[in-house]
Amino acid sequence: MRPLGPGAEVGGAEVIAHLARSNVLDVYDAWDRERGCRVAVKTLRPDRRRDPRARAALLREGRLLARLDHPHLVRAYAVRGGERPAVVLASLRGATLGALLEGGRLGAAEACHLGLQLGSALRYLHGRGLVHLDVMPTNVIAHAGAATLIDLSIARRPGRVKPGTGTWCSLAPEQARGEHAGPPADVWGLAALLHEALTGAAPFAGEDGDGAFPCLDRPAPPVRALRPRAPRSLATAIDAGLASDPAARPPLHALLDVLDAHAGRPAGAGRWRG
Repeated sequence: MRPLGPGAEVGGAEVIAHLARSNVLDVYDAWDRERGCRVAVKTLRPDRRRDPRARAALLREGRLLARLDHPHLVRAYAVRGGERPAVVLASLRGATLGALLEGGRLGAAEACHLGLQLGSALRYLHGRGLVHLDVMPTNVIAHAGAATLIDLSIARRPGRVKPGTGTWCSLAPEQARGEHAGPPADVWGLAALLHEALTGAAPFAGEDGDGAFPCLDRPAPPVRALRPRAPRSLATAIDAGLASDPAARPPLHALLDVLDAHAGRPAGAGRWRG
C-alpha cells in the first residue's frame, strides 16, 4: 500500500511529505496544528496495523522517549493509540551521519565532538538503567553543532537478548550471540561509529547474504591501518572499544575522556556542524 499523501492526517498532524519506509514503519514530515510547528510522525505501515508485535514495539518506544529528556536524544511529544498508532517526534534538521560520511571522513576533532555528544546521551541512558543497542551512523542526525541519537526501538534494560538483536553490520558480538548485552555493547556501537567517522569505512561492512555476523568472523581493522596519521591514543581507545570480549572494552567514561582530550576544535567548526 502507498504511503499517505500531503494533507492526510496522521497522529493528530497533517502530512507534509513521506520521509521514509521500513518493513514495519512509515515516517512522515507533518504539521502539528496544536503546537504550530513541524514534527516527525512515526506510524505503522498500513499493511502492518494488525501486527500486535509491531504495534506494541512502536508504542513502547514512544512511551520510553516521552520519559526521557536529553539534548542529544530525539524527543517525543505525544504517543497516539487507536486504529493507527503513532509517535509524534521533534522534527530534526540535518542529515544522517551515514549520509554525511558518504561525502568523506571526518577530522579527528570533528569525530571527537560528535562522539562526546553521542556518548553523553548514552551515559544518560545507562544512568537510567537502559542500553540503546543500535548506535550507528544512520541512527544519528547531525546539523549545526548538534548530533541527535534516534531510534530507540530496541532500547531496553541490560540482560540477555535474542541472537542477532540489533543491526547486522554494527551490533556487538554479544548481541550477535544472544548473550548478556549491557553498557559495553553501546561502547562497541560508539567505537564502531567513530571508527567509520575517522576512516571512512565501516569496520564490519559487507553483504548480509548468509546470515553470518562479521563481528564474529574477524576483528575490526585497526584505525591507524586505515588512517595512519590518526592520533595514536584516540585510535587505541577506539580499537579497544571494538574488543570482542565486553570485559576488555574501556568503560564509557574512559572512552569519553580520550575524546575530550582530542576535541580541541571550536564548537562552530567542522563540516558536520555547518
